[in-house]
Amino acid sequence: MAQRVARNELQVAVELAAFIEDQALPGTGVAPERFWEGLSDLLHTQGQKNRALLETRESIQSKLDDWHAHHRAEGFDFEDYKSFLKEIGYLLPEGDDFKIETPETDPEFATVCGPQLVVPITNARYALNAANARWGSLYDALYGTDALGDLPQGKGYDPERGARVIERAKAFLDEAVPLAGGSWTGVTALRVENGVFFVENAVGETGLADPAQFLGFNISDEGALSEVLLKNNGLHLVIEIDPTTEVGQADPADIADVILEAAISTIMDCEDSVACVDAEDKVQAYGNWLGLMKGDLRENVVKNGEKTVRRLEGDYQFTGGGGEKITLKGRSLMLVRNVGHLMTTPAILTRDGEEAFEGLMDAMVTTLCAMHDLKKTEGPRNSVTGSVYVVKPKMHGPEEVAFATEIFDKVEEVLGLPRYTVKLGIMDEERRTSVNLKECIRAAKNRVAFINTGFLDRTGDEIYTSMQAGPMLAKGEMKGQPWIEAYEDRNVDIGLACGLAGKAQIGKGMWAMPDRMADMLEAKVNHPLAGANCAWVPSPTAATLHATHYHKVDVKRRQQEIAAMNRPARLDDLLMIPLARGKNYSEEEIRTEIENNAQGILGYVVRWVDQGVGCSKVPDIHDVGLMEDRATCRISSQAIANWLEHGLVSEGQVMEALRKMAKVVDRQNEGDPNYRPMAPGYDGFAFQAACDLCFLGTVQPSGYTEPVLHQRRLQVKEERA
Repeated sequence: MAQRVARNELQVAVELAAFIEDQALPGTGVAPERFWEGLSDLLHTQGQKNRALLETRESIQSKLDDWHAHHRAEGFDFEDYKSFLKEIGYLLPEGDDFKIETPETDPEFATVCGPQLVVPITNARYALNAANARWGSLYDALYGTDALGDLPQGKGYDPERGARVIERAKAFLDEAVPLAGGSWTGVTALRVENGVFFVENAVGETGLADPAQFLGFNISDEGALSEVLLKNNGLHLVIEIDPTTEVGQADPADIADVILEAAISTIMDCEDSVACVDAEDKVQAYGNWLGLMKGDLRENVVKNGEKTVRRLEGDYQFTGGGGEKITLKGRSLMLVRNVGHLMTTPAILTRDGEEAFEGLMDAMVTTLCAMHDLKKTEGPRNSVTGSVYVVKPKMHGPEEVAFATEIFDKVEEVLGLPRYTVKLGIMDEERRTSVNLKECIRAAKNRVAFINTGFLDRTGDEIYTSMQAGPMLAKGEMKGQPWIEAYEDRNVDIGLACGLAGKAQIGKGMWAMPDRMADMLEAKVNHPLAGANCAWVPSPTAATLHATHYHKVDVKRRQQEIAAMNRPARLDDLLMIPLARGKNYSEEEIRTEIENNAQGILGYVVRWVDQGVGCSKVPDIHDVGLMEDRATCRISSQAIANWLEHGLVSEGQVMEALRKMAKVVDRQNEGDPNYRPMAPGYDGFAFQAACDLCFLGTVQPSGYTEPVLHQRRLQVKEERA
């Protein structure tokens, strides 16, 4: 049983109270009494509204279930369906056109286009790596991945592979920062003279085709040119010159590396990628966020037997062509993702003895922590405009977005911050938000700094929302359905129509295969081509490689082209339910589908429940590593629940698949000393959680996995206490 202290009609876990009073509040100018009074008021007054909104979700879903159950046998008329959605308040009328009015967004939102990382805030090493991924080595990213079509072999540096890397990197330079004459391949010298950049190559002395792309340089302690700063499509890149390195020695011009501005922004995640179930976990999350905002987060790391201390990078300095000093951020701009409106937390109990809504607690505490960045008077800043960026996930429709803005109105009032200090990121990942996106943006028009498609959660909600309409297509076939393309296009089209260009990010979702960088380079260029000025990547290395796409595509120009197309809204496509009408899956196809889903659920859930790992690279049934989080688990569990509901598969078949796949997952994790096998007992909390997700999937709120995972994780922690 958690120890608690009383604070303004709240019962607060002692470790959370101590963190807030001893670490988060000092230096903010907010008195403890003011904080606790404000938090208590927020949890009690806004908590009532929160509960009412969740009841509205359930009421609408109940009406949808009844309607689909009634019309399922004979099918339904599409126009009747749309009329019904309007009648129950699911599909809302659109208002007049408008433009967002969000003030003072940072350049990373307003003008700079590039990759975005998402990392679990509970892992300090990952968080620091992500924050420092603002800059990345193109040579390292090409050398150490399959980006060239194969992986490096053996230990030590392979000069032959290195030559291939250099050839590829210089081809990139020819495209991004072309020379006036000749190619970067064959450059034999670089110099800066009287503020002008020159190179020597096969055509003789030449410069850049566009001299304005040269911004600055640095000189080594020995007096030689060591760095050249260039810019393309708003992104910086640095050519490093160092004849003392193995690579530099072999290069005719002593070029040792090409450093790209990579992860422009990073979401420090308190939600889908973490396993925070109690005060102990939340303090870890909040503590790391506080350290990032203060700039003093440290993590001891042992790699190859050597101990190092990981810390945040400082800003970078260059000398401009005119002798002026240029300062560039060394860190990714950091957002914090709070949890959605659904979950409650035992970290705080209200005056009625009920668990507090976790999203309300997140809003107050993460903003409080971010005040340490706002209060800085010197050194690196996260936000140069004095803003705090909060991503709010899993909101259902405009009323819930409006509620989020109300929450931060109250938070700013309590903490003494100017109105609209907190900028809001809207995750377009629930169906009721997608179909009403314009009105959702309107509800936050003074705060919105980000909209992003979360196609994984969106697919899970697609299944759950229309659960009673009939059996859905197999998971792999979902991606080819009209609603997904409409969903992605509408997110861009509506964002541009609402004036997000030049003020806010329009984002795209995650590349989920961190070991498949060649495939990513082939496919993910489509995100900037689609008009997205940011897109999610799973690692700093992936950010560096994805940055090359923003050199290929001028996203600002692309957004202008898309806005001029005046594409149709395609609401009908978006509402097209991906039913398996006319499909007659064979027994083998059904078995394969269920086993694939069961393996994915088990591989993710066993780490979540037993080890508290909220996001990890989980081998799929073919041993291909995939990034798994609660969104991917939601799809798989809802897919099984749907086929169970409509009799395509029996409970016995699903249980047989779960037990069979438990053995597969046990084998895949046999090298982990902390792993607890699920077979042959099949009685551990992790296996039980997987069963709950499948067999009770239709009664989980919106098909979310959190309630089951939290319950089972708490049982594990209690057992080990």
